[in-house]
Amino acid sequence: MKSIRCFALLLLITALLFFAGLGNHPLQGSTEPRVGGIAMEMYLHRDWVTPRLNGEPFLEKPPLSLWLDSAAMTVFGPSAWAVRLASALAGLFSVLLLFITLRRLDRPMAVATAAALMLATSASFWSNVRQVGEDSLLSLGVSLALLGFYLASRQRSAASALMFITGIAVATLSKGVLGLALPGVVIFAWLLAETLRDRRLAPGRWLWPAGLTLVGLVPLSVWLALLYQQGGAQALNDVLWANSVGRFNGSFSEAGHFEPFHYYLGKLPEAFLPWNLLVYLGLWHFRKQWRVQPHLMFFSLWLLAQFALLTLASSKRMVYLMALAPPAAVIAAEYANVLLARWQGWRAAATGLMAVVVLAYLAAVWVIPQADQAESFLPLTERIRALQAQGHTVALATPSERLAGAGVFYSRSLLPALPTEEALTHFLAQQEGNVAVMERQDEPGNGLVVMEKLAVGTRVYYFLQGRVGTDRSRQH
Repeated sequence: MKSIRCFALLLLITALLFFAGLGNHPLQGSTEPRVGGIAMEMYLHRDWVTPRLNGEPFLEKPPLSLWLDSAAMTVFGPSAWAVRLASALAGLFSVLLLFITLRRLDRPMAVATAAALMLATSASFWSNVRQVGEDSLLSLGVSLALLGFYLASRQRSAASALMFITGIAVATLSKGVLGLALPGVVIFAWLLAETLRDRRLAPGRWLWPAGLTLVGLVPLSVWLALLYQQGGAQALNDVLWANSVGRFNGSFSEAGHFEPFHYYLGKLPEAFLPWNLLVYLGLWHFRKQWRVQPHLMFFSLWLLAQFALLTLASSKRMVYLMALAPPAAVIAAEYANVLLARWQGWRAAATGLMAVVVLAYLAAVWVIPQADQAESFLPLTERIRALQAQGHTVALATPSERLAGAGVFYSRSLLPALPTEEALTHFLAQQEGNVAVMERQDEPGNGLVVMEKLAVGTRVYYFLQGRVGTDRSRQH
């Protein structure tokens, strides 16, 4: 009965953290408008195989998150809330999965609850599950695969095998090769450690996850086969090589986010806020207890092996550490339990601290969106729609991915893209009412008339016409 009450309370708190105010602000940053725009195109044109951005194939990742976003828009209507729903649900499932698994591992109720709440209130995890994107689904898939694997290493069952297969399917359909590499490097480290400990090779331990991995790859393989029918070998190369291996070794220079080897080391002070100190002290404290508490060894290897893999990659972003949040939460909760066992009088204070953290996040749900209004593309896209309603044809001049995505998402239509200056000049000369939107730091010349300009954060967007005549510029 106590377990059911804790689960219900955890479900309520996590749902509030992840869903409260989920749609109370427009798409923001670079990722949300881009992914939202791709999902909108899939919703509008029902092409479930080839993701597209402003009409052009966009094959950075497999389409699981886009399928779910499009399905949510079909059910609930196109909105920022609908395209964030899949990410928030994946975060909720990740938290509940961690709680249930720790209980199955016979960890105390206090530890399981604390670990789940620490995961839900890890700053990076919390912010990313409330955004459009595939990283929350990737984290869920990795957690399913690794927790299923560890449960099977204790006692194999149909349930643990299904968890593992589902996790591989979700992770690879979310992020391709990376969705295979993140659980794979942990499983390799664990099996290697077991082999060294036992001083013998047990082939069955290695063959079991290898065989189930092949089953888990079936959904990705089916999508790749359909993609090949539409886009040929080049489409497969873009997904499996350029945007996976190329991002890892740096050969795909257009990918961006290239950072030095020590990038993540410099980010450690903020990686798992506000529980950083417990994570790092816990890793050090438990290093000699791996033999007697193998679950601590597993979660430590999960954290360390994935950190090492991501450090070796050329392309680095803080969001990539999201899959490390579940083991970090477990280490932090286990170490907090050790400390509270020594200082019994601090348990009430620890509960109060967690309550304060949860309330702070709930307050941030309403404060942060107001502070981020300057980053919204909504005023820009509303102006585009107003011009369209007046009969103007609006095009985007050399649009960035975020502008192209925001244009599609909010206008719910494809806006013509003008990739060169010649195309811009030709478009504006075609018809008197044509308008082009261009991002520039300085005011355009060459006979172009600036109708108006709008700022989105630090970026300035100019609405241009081609007629030279009276000054119709308006500053907004």
